[in-house]
Amino acid sequence: MVDLKQIGADAKCAADILSGLTSARKDAALEAMAAALIAQKSEILAANGEDVIAAEANGISRSLLDRLTLTSERIDGMAGGIRKVIALTDPVGEVVGGHRHPNGMRIQKIRVPLGVIGIIYEARPNVTSDAAALCLKAGNASILRGGKEALRSNVAITAALRTGLAECGIPADAVQLIEDTSRETAAEMMKMREYIDVLIPRGGAGLIRAVVEQSTIPVIETGIGICHVYLDASADCDMAVSVTVNAKVSRPSVCNAAETLLVHCDVAGRVLPLVAAGLVEAGVELRGCEVTRNLLKDMGIKAAAEDDWLTEYGDYIMSVKVVDSLDAAVAHIARYGSGHSECIITDSAAAANRFSAAVDAAAVYVNVSTRFTDGEEFGMGAEIGISTQKLHTRGPMGLSELTTVKYIISGEGQIR
Repeated sequence: MVDLKQIGADAKCAADILSGLTSARKDAALEAMAAALIAQKSEILAANGEDVIAAEANGISRSLLDRLTLTSERIDGMAGGIRKVIALTDPVGEVVGGHRHPNGMRIQKIRVPLGVIGIIYEARPNVTSDAAALCLKAGNASILRGGKEALRSNVAITAALRTGLAECGIPADAVQLIEDTSRETAAEMMKMREYIDVLIPRGGAGLIRAVVEQSTIPVIETGIGICHVYLDASADCDMAVSVTVNAKVSRPSVCNAAETLLVHCDVAGRVLPLVAAGLVEAGVELRGCEVTRNLLKDMGIKAAAEDDWLTEYGDYIMSVKVVDSLDAAVAHIARYGSGHSECIITDSAAAANRFSAAVDAAAVYVNVSTRFTDGEEFGMGAEIGISTQKLHTRGPMGLSELTTVKYIISGEGQIR
């Protein structure tokens, strides 16, 4: 049986060492980790192949299978992601504020590592390398707990990363994987407050809810993505088609993919058939409100149920609703959205401003696909997740978001 307390203690010791490393030492370790991924590519692919075969036998969905599957190019991308982290500025030690007290004391606020970060995630083996790299660059040790579907892959990836660390004289325990994927072990991990400083869940609604409700460790909630595209009354038809199709189809399994299309009634008759045709041609199953089904009656659209508006499909499915106004679209998003990414297609500056101000989400897009909510696309390098909460961070979580702050006060013997 896995000894979680020993894992936690080892991570604490590693975190103490990491907190004092220079940027150059951390970057050298990251380069060794990236090189080890490439060097051990055949082992990683073989392990992943076993995971894929088992997942297919268990009837895994097409979208989850896409997340699980690794290729030579994807492993190259994982190594490339680590190298992009190397190129980023180390946030540790950054002075983010400060002033001189009237008595002469100098007060500075600086960034410091969080310590030990626990990450619970599902069938996405690339998260293993992304999370480990980001945590290490920010001076944190990481304890990783992936899903059972990707266990063999995660074991092989973690072995490579730990090899890279050891080659650089840095404790391999700075990156640890919990190989027991049982719910009991996950529940125990969520109670390791004396060892883990922050817990980050990445996955579906059920996983995130379980971590938020059961954890005694502070949680950064990377929420699900029930993302909307709203076609306003002044929406350009060609843009409406291209952005909506991209937001849904370019990679439907990820959290920034659009799940619901809202269409202003004034343009529904003209724009919706063209957008729907583009979606259906791309293999998307549409589920619509009554107005939508009447407008698209020749396409045999399924009726949308109440649960459809609350579902992150992660698949080639999209719900569609015709609304009476921009305010109705905003109200729908407020009721059913997850606070992740929301988009308006409009030629009206007033509508764009109203939507941007009224919609409560981590990212709001005007005439841009929701698919850009991504740490790399935002220039932050590989991300550890998209936070949909408002404390301690919101949106794509890069290096700075994996630090906290402390105050350094210096003086010449001042007393109060």
